[in-house]
Amino acid sequence: MEKRNYRARAKINLALDVCRRLENGYHEVKMVMQTVDLYDELEFKMRNDPDIILSVSSKDYLGDLENNLIFRAAKLMKQQYNIQHGVEIKLKKNIPVAAGMAGGSTDAAVTMLAMNELYELGLSKEQLMEIAVRLGADIPFCIMGGTALAEGIGEKLSPLPAPPKALLLIVKPPIMVPTQWVYEHLQLDTIGHHPDIDGMVDALKQGDLKGITDRMENVMETVTEKKHPIITDIRKMMLGNGAMNAVMSGSGPSIFGVYTEEDTARAAAVYVDQTLKTKGIDAQVNVTGFYN
Repeated sequence: MEKRNYRARAKINLALDVCRRLENGYHEVKMVMQTVDLYDELEFKMRNDPDIILSVSSKDYLGDLENNLIFRAAKLMKQQYNIQHGVEIKLKKNIPVAAGMAGGSTDAAVTMLAMNELYELGLSKEQLMEIAVRLGADIPFCIMGGTALAEGIGEKLSPLPAPPKALLLIVKPPIMVPTQWVYEHLQLDTIGHHPDIDGMVDALKQGDLKGITDRMENVMETVTEKKHPIITDIRKMMLGNGAMNAVMSGSGPSIFGVYTEEDTARAAAVYVDQTLKTKGIDAQVNVTGFYN
């Protein structure tokens, strides 16, 4: 049977604002999302039987199969489009888990894209994005990729010009930050300053890297940094080692810094990694770039 290989790329939030809590318990957000060149690797193979078989390089990632986003995405596609054949999926996990980088969402997005191609469904990305939001607000963006303004609960997407080329240092400390916990502790009425999302959109349209990095901000840091001061420490290390700016992605705990020179970014990566190791902290450290 035919095999197909795909790369599921992570995302970061160049800026993230939470506008208000909705009556249904969700939050209205306004954020600029960006695909980065750090990716999981997935292999898909059609099966003659109707089963969905998923294997993962990191066994601790798999968890409860029924709640795994890859499995749920495959199941949704089979049900939605009456696919009789099953699929065998192999995942090599490279994106840090529970990092605020949409690792699960991008795997689900690629699963939907792969099954569309594997079973020759002929669906557009827009059609896939419409049903993807049932599984998670980040999945439509992961299907679209690139750079986008996200509004609503994150599902209302407006494509934006790509930022100028730059290097990214991404550091994920070994802590877990449940998104729901961050939202529950986010006190919107006490936030005195909100990110300049409109200004960042203008900077992207102008290709102004400094204008973009000057506006990098995330209101969720007001919660996550208080609970985990190491996030502040890592951000300060990046800023002290050549980053134009550094900010947390999503609900955390990953932090990314933007650099114009590869040598500077890689030297900063070594510095941050070694400094954390002297404190007994084994973080995941990656140097990558924007992907559009």
